[in-house]
Amino acid sequence: MERSPGILLVINSWFSKNSRLFDFMENSLVLYRKYRPQRFSEFVGQEHIVKTLTNEIAAGRIAHAYIFAGPRGSGKTTMARLLAKSLNCQNRKEGEFEPCNKCSSCQEISQGNSLDLIEIDAASHRGIDEIRELKDGIKFSPVKEKYKVFIIDEAHQLTKEAANALLKTLEEPPPYAVFILATTEIHKMIPTIISRCQRFDFRKLSLSEIIKKLEFISKKEGIQVDEALLKIIALNSDGSIRDAETILDQVFSFGRFLGKPENKKIEIGDVKKMLGLTEFSLISEFVDFISKKEAPKAIELLNKAIERGTDPQDFAKALVRYLRQLLILKIKPDIDNEIIIGLAREEQKKSLEQVKTFTIKEIQKALVLFLEAGNKIKYSSIPQLPLELAVVDFLEINGKDN
Repeated sequence: MERSPGILLVINSWFSKNSRLFDFMENSLVLYRKYRPQRFSEFVGQEHIVKTLTNEIAAGRIAHAYIFAGPRGSGKTTMARLLAKSLNCQNRKEGEFEPCNKCSSCQEISQGNSLDLIEIDAASHRGIDEIRELKDGIKFSPVKEKYKVFIIDEAHQLTKEAANALLKTLEEPPPYAVFILATTEIHKMIPTIISRCQRFDFRKLSLSEIIKKLEFISKKEGIQVDEALLKIIALNSDGSIRDAETILDQVFSFGRFLGKPENKKIEIGDVKKMLGLTEFSLISEFVDFISKKEAPKAIELLNKAIERGTDPQDFAKALVRYLRQLLILKIKPDIDNEIIIGLAREEQKKSLEQVKTFTIKEIQKALVLFLEAGNKIKYSSIPQLPLELAVVDFLEINGKDN
C-alpha cells in the first residue's frame, strides 16, 4: 500500500525530541486537559464501558467501528483517544489492555501529533467533501502504527449526504482502520450507521464520582479545598466531569491560589458569588413562607433580595433547583439519597424538615409555576413580577389564598 509522504515523519520526530516544550505546555494546561485519563484505570465512572472495551482489547477482538453516545463532558472523546492509544501501544503485550504511556506511539497520541490518529469535528466539517477526503485518506495504510484510528466528534451533525457517504466506508473498511463516532444526540444518527457500530451509552457522573475526581486534582495541585466547596462544584456541574473541572479551575484562579496555596483560603460565599449562586438560606426561607401561606412575606423577601443585588433569574434557577431537591426527597427520603449527600449537615436537616410540609402534588405545582416564571423574567418590564405572580398562583391553586 502507498504510504504518506516522509516529510511528516520528520515533523513528528521534531515534536518527539522537544519534550521540554511539552512539559511547559502541560503545566499551563487547563485542569480538564491536564488531568485527562491516560489509562483505563484512571477513568472515573462508565465502568460498564471500560470493562467491555478492555476485555475486547485483551482478547484481540477489535471492532471496526464504535459509537459513543451520551451527554457532554461524560468522557466520550477521552475514551476514544484512550482506545486509540491502547490499540497502537508498542509495548502492550498480548492479553493486556493498558497503554504504557512511554512508547513513541503513546506519547504522540497524548501530545496530539500522531499521524495515525485522525480527529474530525463534524460540527464544523460536516459536508460531503470532508467525508470524501476521509475516504481518500483511508486508502493509505498507517504511517507507523498497527491501526489508523478515525475519531468523528459530534457525528450527528453530519449532513445527510455525508452520513450516507460515511455509511459506505463503514460497510467495508480496510483491516487497519478503526472508526469511533462520538455524539450527544444519538437519535439524530441514521439507524444504518448505528447498526454497523458497537454502541456504548455514556451516563452522567454521580455526585460522589465527581467529588472523588476533584479531590484527586486538588491534592495533585497541592491545594486544600473544603469538602463542602467540592460538593457545590459537583452539584453545579450537572453530571459533567469536564464542567466540574472547569469550575474548579475557575475557583483556583478566583482564590489566587496557584503558587502560594498556604497563604490563601477560598470562602464558600465568595465562590457562590463567582458562580452566580443564590444562598441556600434565602431560598429556604422563601419556601418556608410559601409553606406557611404567607404570600406577603415571601414577596417582601424576594424584593429585598433583588434590592441587595440578587439577579431574579438566578433566584428563579436556584428556587427551581431547590424545589426539585424537595421533590426527590419526598419521593425517596433515604439518608443515602444523593441529594442529601450533596448538602451540608444543616441544609440536610432543614430540607428533611421542610419537605414534610408539602405533598408531592404541591411541589409539582410549584415547580411548574416557578419554572414558567423563570422563563418569563427576561420578557417582563418588572423582572420580579413573574415570580410574584407565581407565588399568588401557587397559593390559589392549593386553596390557600390570603
